[in-house]
Amino acid sequence: MEKVQEEIDIHVRNKRCINEFDINKLVYLQVVVKETLRLYPPSSLSGIREFREDCFLGGYHVSKGTRLLTNLWKIQTDPSIWEDPLEFKLERFLTTHKEVDVKGNHFEYIPFGSGRRICPEISFGIRTTHLTLTSFLQCFELSKASSEPIDMTAVNIKVTPLKVLIKPRLSSLLYKAM
Repeated sequence: MEKVQEEIDIHVRNKRCINEFDINKLVYLQVVVKETLRLYPPSSLSGIREFREDCFLGGYHVSKGTRLLTNLWKIQTDPSIWEDPLEFKLERFLTTHKEVDVKGNHFEYIPFGSGRRICPEISFGIRTTHLTLTSFLQCFELSKASSEPIDMTAVNIKVTPLKVLIKPRLSSLLYKAM
């Protein structure tokens, strides 16, 4: 978070509100979003596909009419592809997986699916995520309410609620302009 805020401060200088044209300059922010989508894809399973004809897939016979659900989370945490797959490591998208993007061309990383059935709202989702996160981190300083580690258990309702303290980072004049 601090590194993203530092990057925002360098490029926007806290003299104005961030806008979508600033996002391309914020490389660290982009890798934060990529790594987050790798570990927590919008949906852990792809949409249902149905085979239109008999075929062999990975040495197995698949009959026409078989329905397939792809486990995106499992693919994106495959230890044969990702070093320390369950760890949040931003460096991987700055080094070994630098060229990997969300557009469905790299099958080890498909948070929005791929091919003809890729999520039609991928561009809107990514832009909205980048702009919302950047705006929030530009405007506010966040800190934990306690020194306890954050429980990242992925469930609908958190077992341990996340409590944070929020403090403004900008001049009060910029908040009025929003």
